[in-house]
Amino acid sequence: MKEQQYQIEKQDSFELSHIFDCGQCFRWNMEEDGSYTGVFKNNVLNVKKENEILYFKGICEEDIKYVVEEYFDLNRDYNQIKEILSKVDENLKTSIEYGSGIRILNQDLWETIISFIISANNNIPRIKGIIERLSKKYGNEIEWNNKKYYTFPTAKQLEDVSVEDFRKLGLGFRDIRLYETTHMILNNQINLDELHKEKDTLKVREQLLQLSGVGPKVADCILLFSTLKRFDTFPIDVWVRRVMNELYIKNEDETKVNKKQIEKIAVDKFGNLAGIAQQYLFYWKREA
Repeated sequence: MKEQQYQIEKQDSFELSHIFDCGQCFRWNMEEDGSYTGVFKNNVLNVKKENEILYFKGICEEDIKYVVEEYFDLNRDYNQIKEILSKVDENLKTSIEYGSGIRILNQDLWETIISFIISANNNIPRIKGIIERLSKKYGNEIEWNNKKYYTFPTAKQLEDVSVEDFRKLGLGFRDIRLYETTHMILNNQINLDELHKEKDTLKVREQLLQLSGVGPKVADCILLFSTLKRFDTFPIDVWVRRVMNELYIKNEDETKVNKKQIEKIAVDKFGNLAGIAQQYLFYWKREA
């Protein structure tokens, strides 16, 4: 594969740190010049922003323009989404202004499932380290700019990996989860292609919850951050619970705020854009 380049002038709603540091992805890293380099599917891409111009450069298995538009969800009007959500209340409007450059990436479903199983009760540096070791050990090598990168391994590439092998990568209690989920996918107990075809988000969620290591929060992250693209989900972690309590519930003991309370408010206030509202609120609460 040859190196390709592509640039876009004045792309609305596209800030590198907002996109790559909002908790939705784990394989993008900042370079010394402020650009970010990431690996997704069979692509290695560097993204840089200077004077409102976005520069994309890297190794892509398809035309780089198509790859960029698809992965970064460029055909969706985020200005319209922000306009709708900004009318909900001043709190959400403030969070949108803070994270105005967020876009929800179209990430490979299989990779998103495994990545968020790894993310359970984990911190971002450790998650990134485990995924990198997993990819280096079992993925395919791509060399670009005199540096080696590794694709995320397919289920087939993990077919003969034992629980012990997973443990050696630092997975801890998640080793058996990865092993079991890999074999559930290989045995077609859950058909990923069928999940894309199913229109009912709750039915897709029920299927995802059958996978080993996938609880409600992980399922919601998979629904929102993968190519399933279900914006009507609202993943709840400690930051989201905190911000929702501070803004809307106002319980003196944050730990007593339950998921059902938060979900009801999210549905009532944000409707079928709840997932994007969650990202603005999460990023604002964690970063600001």
